[in-house]
Amino acid sequence: MILLDLIVGARPNFMKIAPIIREINRRIDRGETISYRLVHTGQHYDRNMSGSFFTDLDIPEPHVNLNVGSGTQAEQTSGIMLGYEKLLDQQKPDLCIVVGDVTSTMACAITARKMLVPVAHIEGGIRSGDRTMPEEINRIVTDSIADYFFTTSETANHNLLRSGVSKDSIFFVGNTMIDTLLHCRSKFRKPELYDEKGLKEKGYIVFTLHRPNNVDNPANLKHLLAEISETSRGVPLIFPVHPRTRKTLQNNGITISTSLHLTDPMSYLEFNYLVERSLAVITDSGGITEETTVMGVPCMTLRNSTERPETVTMGTNELLGTNPDAIAPAMKKLLAGNWKKGAIPPLWDGHTAERIIEIISKLFNRKTA
Repeated sequence: MILLDLIVGARPNFMKIAPIIREINRRIDRGETISYRLVHTGQHYDRNMSGSFFTDLDIPEPHVNLNVGSGTQAEQTSGIMLGYEKLLDQQKPDLCIVVGDVTSTMACAITARKMLVPVAHIEGGIRSGDRTMPEEINRIVTDSIADYFFTTSETANHNLLRSGVSKDSIFFVGNTMIDTLLHCRSKFRKPELYDEKGLKEKGYIVFTLHRPNNVDNPANLKHLLAEISETSRGVPLIFPVHPRTRKTLQNNGITISTSLHLTDPMSYLEFNYLVERSLAVITDSGGITEETTVMGVPCMTLRNSTERPETVTMGTNELLGTNPDAIAPAMKKLLAGNWKKGAIPPLWDGHTAERIIEIISKLFNRKTA
């Protein structure tokens, strides 16, 4: 019997691990000797993660919740490591699988390796080159100690090879986030605001913003919002507001244009219903740029670098940087209908989880044979 620990710490991690769970369950139903333990560190509390959240993704609720909660980077890291160490003392898996680049990814990878449990990193090798981002540190540390790497692109493969990882440990499999997107696409759910605001397909823009360098400085945030509102020519802007962003808006009395419609954060199915039908997306999120690329939706990213360059070189994404003055020419190109069409990167086909579990099954069955 192969036992896998599946580590999640924040809502996006569940989207990345959900297809892995479904594939394992499919193999269990087929009689294969494989099982898993879904471990939620509790790094992020999300009030949208109710029972319906797991139903929407077709996955069970976590077997274990370490309930680490909020805190500084060091507090969260130490809390996760202490909690996961106790769990490993009770039972060690054959493999610890971590996804993405949150604090939980790094902390559980370190804990597992110190307790002689091998680690596989899904989304291994992605790099932004920006070490001011905590996520970049998490990626580098995790990849420096992991045993197996499941990658989303050839660029990620090259990053790992350059850092000294053996090519025998690297498996180019595709993107589990896209597995989830394609699995759930037929279930996308219209949010109430769609009819309330009288939205029409390709007649509005979705806007998200949460990174510190965009939202923590009130003057910069105000400038960004003004530029986006003024250059969108009256096209409605739907703005699901991240708690961090809402705090800056409220604490500084920043006024909002009538074309900018603020909403609470949405469920996965509702948010992607909006994205799929939008004229474009403006964001500073990495994961959203992958989803827009697959759905063929124009995307503007308000960051100076990206760990997902394939969304720019192949997909529908353009990297604008954090200077608000870059928004006007990009918006002009969009509204003139001159945005690039883009293509879907290799192996972003909805079958990544199948490839991952097939590789793991072969690796560990061979070891126990």
